Amino acid sequence: MKEILLIATGGTIASKPTSVGLVPSITSEEIIEFVPKIAQLCKVSTIQLMNIDSSNMDHNGWIKIANCIKENYNKYDGFVITHGTDTLAYSSSALSYLIQNSKKPIVMTGSQKSIYLQDTDARKNLYDSFIFACDDNASGVHIVFDSKVIVGTRARKTRTHSYNAFDSIDYPVVAVILNEKVIYYIEEKVEGDPIFYDELNSKVSIIKLVPGINYEIFEFVGEISDVLIIEGFGVGGLPCYNDENKLAKSVEKLKENGKIIVFSTSVPHEGSNIEVYQVGNEIKNSLKLLENYNMTMESTVCKLMWITSITKDIDKVEEMFYNPISYDILF
Repeated sequence: MKEILLIATGGTIASKPTSVGLVPSITSEEIIEFVPKIAQLCKVSTIQLMNIDSSNMDHNGWIKIANCIKENYNKYDGFVITHGTDTLAYSSSALSYLIQNSKKPIVMTGSQKSIYLQDTDARKNLYDSFIFACDDNASGVHIVFDSKVIVGTRARKTRTHSYNAFDSIDYPVVAVILNEKVIYYIEEKVEGDPIFYDELNSKVSIIKLVPGINYEIFEFVGEISDVLIIEGFGVGGLPCYNDENKLAKSVEKLKENGKIIVFSTSVPHEGSNIEVYQVGNEIKNSLKLLENYNMTMESTVCKLMWITSITKDIDKVEEMFYNPISYDILF
């Protein structure tokens, strides 16, 4: 029988109602007791690593989770992490960079309703996660939610209340859990030994373009950031209002000051391609800016946090950024 470690971090799955709203308060030991049939699948140990609303999760929390897995990696056959849904896709992306080449499954899950309730998705999501964590073919970082197994770097929360809250963006789900069995659509192979990292650079910011945006916001955000992701319209680009080109000049100034600039799109599917139109083509080629293409915003942010904790040399950043990790960028 396999040995699986449950790492609890809080979230809705561990919440109880209070006078000020739902508050994470159910412990890891209590969580596992709500689904007693998990004991038929594997031997379970638990760690209460934190008990927070996932809105309060940050880079320090991701490093803490990764370090916990590293410390226990040789003791267990797999890991299940319970987590709030609001930042779950960010966390699964971050762990995909902090823990690479893992032959053991690192499964993240949560729920839209507390496991404390009778009418909830929590118990099924938790049970399905253990089914996947016990599967001989499972490896790497994935989210298991609503019977779907989603690659950690391709996941996004797309619904705020429904049980089918997560989608795999522009990449098929790896598998589904059907009749308590894992049905694979994609075979994943992991080669080499696991690689663990323990640093992230939190100075990564996003500016979402809106029509008529003030160019001064670029200068303000750039002062406190090492990396600036510009989330544009459609396939991407940078507007030029009144032929003054102040936005482009602000971006050029940031680039001259050593800031790393990455173009993205606010459109959820099919990615960016800013060279299609003049508003993007000229600035990308003149300044040699990066572009995230079909990466999710969650994986883009976390990958840049990981890369710039290692180097801020623009040529090395570009090389690492465009090197696919766990299906994060598809060429």
